[in-house]
Amino acid sequence: MRSGRRLFAFIAIIVGAGLVPAHADTIQVVIDKLVFSPIEINAKVGDTIEWVNKDILEDILAHTASVRGDWDVMIAANKSAAIVLRNAGTVEYFCRFHPNMKGRIIVAPK
Repeated sequence: MRSGRRLFAFIAIIVGAGLVPAHADTIQVVIDKLVFSPIEINAKVGDTIEWVNKDILEDILAHTASVRGDWDVMIAANKSAAIVLRNAGTVEYFCRFHPNMKGRIIVAPK
C-alpha cells in the first residue's frame, strides 16, 4: 500500500508542477467548399488543432492554415494536419492558396 501512495503523490507533484499537462483537447476544423468550419474556435495553450481536408475536390485540392510571420500548416488533399498551440492570444489564419479562406483561434492560457 505504501508504494501505491508514494506513486500517487509523485504523480500529483509532477502534474501540479506543470511538468505533465493535466488536460489538452484536440479541436477539429473541417475544410469543405473552400471554408474552414468552424470559422472561429476557442482553445487553450497546449490544445491541438487538427484541420481535416474534406473539400469537394478533395483528391486534388490542397490547403494551408497560415499565420503571417509564424506557422504554416500544409493540409494535403484528402488528408489532415495538426499543430499544438504554444502561445495565448488571438490567431488569425488563412489559406495561402485561397486567401479568402480565413479562420480565427482564440487561445486562452492553460
